[in-house]
Amino acid sequence: MRRLISIILILVVFSSFSIVNAQEDQPDGPVYIVESGDSLWGIAAQFGISMEELAAKNGIADPGQLSIGARLVIPGFEGLSGVLTFETIPFGENIESLSNKFEISRDALLHLNRFTTPDDAYAGSQLIVTTPVGAPVGDGQIPSGGRVTLKAGQSLMELAITNGVSPWFLVNENHLRGTWDTLAGEQIYLSNDEVLNHSALPKELAQIEFTSFPLIQGHTLTFKIDAPDAISLAGQFHDRELNFTKTTDGSFVTLQGVHALLDPGAYPLSLNGLLSDGTPVSFYQRVLVEDGNYIYDPPLRVDSETTDIQNNETENQLWFDVVAPVTMEKYWNGVMQSPVPASLSNCFPSVFGNRRSYNQSGYFFFHTGLDFCGRPGVEIYAPAPGRVVFTGPLTVRGNATVIDQGWGVYSAYAHQTEFRVSKGDWVETGQLIGLVGETGRVTGPHLHWEIIVGGVQVDPMDWLSQEFP
Repeated sequence: MRRLISIILILVVFSSFSIVNAQEDQPDGPVYIVESGDSLWGIAAQFGISMEELAAKNGIADPGQLSIGARLVIPGFEGLSGVLTFETIPFGENIESLSNKFEISRDALLHLNRFTTPDDAYAGSQLIVTTPVGAPVGDGQIPSGGRVTLKAGQSLMELAITNGVSPWFLVNENHLRGTWDTLAGEQIYLSNDEVLNHSALPKELAQIEFTSFPLIQGHTLTFKIDAPDAISLAGQFHDRELNFTKTTDGSFVTLQGVHALLDPGAYPLSLNGLLSDGTPVSFYQRVLVEDGNYIYDPPLRVDSETTDIQNNETENQLWFDVVAPVTMEKYWNGVMQSPVPASLSNCFPSVFGNRRSYNQSGYFFFHTGLDFCGRPGVEIYAPAPGRVVFTGPLTVRGNATVIDQGWGVYSAYAHQTEFRVSKGDWVETGQLIGLVGETGRVTGPHLHWEIIVGGVQVDPMDWLSQEFP
């Protein structure tokens, strides 16, 4: 009898212990799994809470004793469950498509990320999502896809019947006031098995390759879109028009520089097209621009004439008028060649983007190109085929040459001592175009080389190291 009672007591204690553990294993909110390099302060900052609040929620007395793999309950998200992870939002997603992709309600997604409006989901930013406990964690990138475009004269009822879904379901999924609340060209999300992997992009623009986001000051934005032949495409990034050209393989390409002085933040990017039947297609999303982390050069002493405001404004107007036209043909092919002899191709007294002060001014200026070492008379070569569109003496840039490389891309050469080409000349890769000098705003002889894309100077190093479409 005593033995039986002992067994019963053991079972009761064990059952009670199991119940307590099961309850303890169920956190009252979603959890974050600590990774290498994490700190309590950093985790709290990521989720927009105080370190003290996070420590108190998880009973942490010593913030320095975090262990990799530990599960921290994140306060403020009660009612949600799962593991909190971060994904990078690519161009082509919006709150509705992200909600369906991660099977999180639209409101929960807004709450998780503390978005005040759906427009806060901009490309390049980090998105907080929840995944079921035990599910594989994402790779930081969200898969791509598309939506369905409402044709001119097509009703929501017709669209629903064509795609085998309920029109009332489409009303709810797309947050419409009714089946009548649509316009031609509007993008309608269809949540059925065929399109679950599609993003918010119109299907006519879904086959798209682009620069990775976020964008970085001073670098080149590229879009390559496989769209129907009978479509006209246009677009805009911030205050710059995107000029699309058609390639030999039938795709549409645009390249645009991101200004080196553009303040970090989110900027509007839109794509617009018109199909042959008059149906408009479009997509809008804000995209993140990050700091290029450019350094500050020591103050420079130069001829005061080259820093005169009127001289600079007049010359810049001329300079950007020269590079404004967009030639519809592409002249370069592959990576550009260095414009100086091989012995100097890795000698840079100053690189692109550095912040500059002249004659005790503030740091209002930036270095618009890449400087190559060189004594007077060193050869300057064309980096790719193109058409010379300018040669002449300037106050700031000295003796300068500009070559049109096609598709709105230009290369430019400043401070020369001699020209070896003239306006209108066609040049080939490696052709001699001038000699290094020290004319204009300089502190010594060198070649100042610029790459200008869509009217904006960008880092020439990119064009020496990678192939653009």
